[in-house]
Amino acid sequence: MEDVPSTLTQTGIAHTIVKLAVSKHRDRYEKVFLKAVMAGAMLSFGGLLSEVLSGGATGLTQSNPGIVKILGGFVFPVGLVMIVLQGQELLTSNMMSFPMAVLARAIPWWSLPVNWIIVAFGNLAGSLFFGAVLVHYSGIVSTEPYATYIKSFATHKASDPQWHQIFLRGIGCNWLVSVAIWQAVGARETISKIFALWIPIWVFVACGFDHVVANMFSVPLGIMFGAELTVNEYIRKSLIASFLGNIVGALMVALPATYLYLRDYHAGGLRAAEDGQMFQESNDSMNAGEREKL
Repeated sequence: MEDVPSTLTQTGIAHTIVKLAVSKHRDRYEKVFLKAVMAGAMLSFGGLLSEVLSGGATGLTQSNPGIVKILGGFVFPVGLVMIVLQGQELLTSNMMSFPMAVLARAIPWWSLPVNWIIVAFGNLAGSLFFGAVLVHYSGIVSTEPYATYIKSFATHKASDPQWHQIFLRGIGCNWLVSVAIWQAVGARETISKIFALWIPIWVFVACGFDHVVANMFSVPLGIMFGAELTVNEYIRKSLIASFLGNIVGALMVALPATYLYLRDYHAGGLRAAEDGQMFQESNDSMNAGEREKL
């Protein structure tokens, strides 16, 4: 029996991502919204765990703040892992997959804004529900030093930086998130998918880049706890800037991938054959992985 490669080819990954976008395009809107709500809550689990670790390590923060950033970043990826393994809808991953599908002419252009709007509001609803009901009203982190840290973290994310700084941090964030999704799609078994997701997400959180959906939990939570930050300021400065930055970051992966691996999407693989790459191999890889859901 012929050995099956442990990962898809790069062309296979690109084709699988397009097929996943086509599947999302054809899905009913209420299902997409519900999946997005669940994704917002799942990502918030990771955000809460990161804040519990970082906020509770006051002594270590004073002596070695870099280690606290590394440790907080290490635990955050549990949220994205749950999202990918459950096949839920996350705005930042769709920022990569839908442009690829549109450029490959696999879906109409209007599907992109429709999906992004539905998923964005679904992610926001799930994040706000989790932050308000399961964190703020439950009182699980209402004592010190957590309450103070939650307020200061929200201020650090949405008030202290300038607009262009949040935008640039959004680019770095979703560049790494898109790499994580790309690698996870290429992995064929669960442990490899988790490992492929974990490292890029760990890097972006530890480095302090801005993820629009993660901020939908952490910044409103800080406002609920009394941070000197208004909802208007959060939307105008943090949400919009990180949203636009995340789009650019996703395109840093989507555009090169489209050029490199999707030019022959409707050409029967002839260009891939010219490059010495067997299209049938990538097609078989695509079929093996097409059931994976982002």
